Amino acid sequence: MKTRTLGPFTVSAIGLGCMPMSMGANVKPSPEQAEATVHAALDAGVTFLDTADIYAPSWDTMGHNERIVAKALKSWSGDASTITVATKGGITRGEGETWGRDGSPEYLRRALEASLTALERDVIDLYQWHRPDRSLPYGQVVEVFKGFQDEGLVKAVGISNANVEEIQVAIDVLGPGGLVSVQNEFSPKFRSSRGELEFCGENGVVFLPWSPLGGTGAGSQEVGLTYPAFTEIGRRRGVSPYQVVLAWELSLGEHVIPIPGASRPESITDSAKAADLELTAEELDEIEAQFN
Repeated sequence: MKTRTLGPFTVSAIGLGCMPMSMGANVKPSPEQAEATVHAALDAGVTFLDTADIYAPSWDTMGHNERIVAKALKSWSGDASTITVATKGGITRGEGETWGRDGSPEYLRRALEASLTALERDVIDLYQWHRPDRSLPYGQVVEVFKGFQDEGLVKAVGISNANVEEIQVAIDVLGPGGLVSVQNEFSPKFRSSRGELEFCGENGVVFLPWSPLGGTGAGSQEVGLTYPAFTEIGRRRGVSPYQVVLAWELSLGEHVIPIPGASRPESITDSAKAADLELTAEELDEIEAQFN
């Protein structure tokens, strides 16, 4: 597995988005299948797992996905200390599935402590602000995350679902090298965050595309039909169109680390192979031409 730099960590060029094991469009896997999916990722050389406190089947099972990750790492036959785990906080879920955002220091501390418990860790590798709380100044909330890092509760800080202005604010607050990553939606069908992707590259920040294949369910299944160049190149190279999509995203910069979601071992085993798929300049031109 080829690797890329993620702040203080060296991680696999392809990560695993763990959300589909707890929520999303697909039928949720059994606990055994979820554990097997994480193990398949690790066995394929994936060393970066992304989760969040809200990834859960219901509002009263917050931390569900984090607990899956913790259990799978504990039962894996390899060296779990080599695996980098990222989680997120800042989105709320309440009784009756009421959703909101809370960037207050009090809420974020409770969220962080709950994530530490669910992940069975004393420190979070990468803690990410999940979505902006528009009721508070952006930089003020980033300061809270910086405080967690200063306390030694998190090793690195990231943000998610952020625009260029917000990324710059986070860079300013955290100082040189302080903002490790930005996790935004990016895929063939959602390319509007390409400006943020490029801005991250210019500023030494890792860009983590979520839903890099187009989302759970039909979104990812139809990517090869909606954008036939991925299917055609895959046919010529003897690989799945999904591998071609991920290889294209990897080609957009050394700072890009896609995190495809998976709920089946077969899915992440296939996606992981994209790290070794080198697309030619002609193939990249073919891909870009279909977007025009």
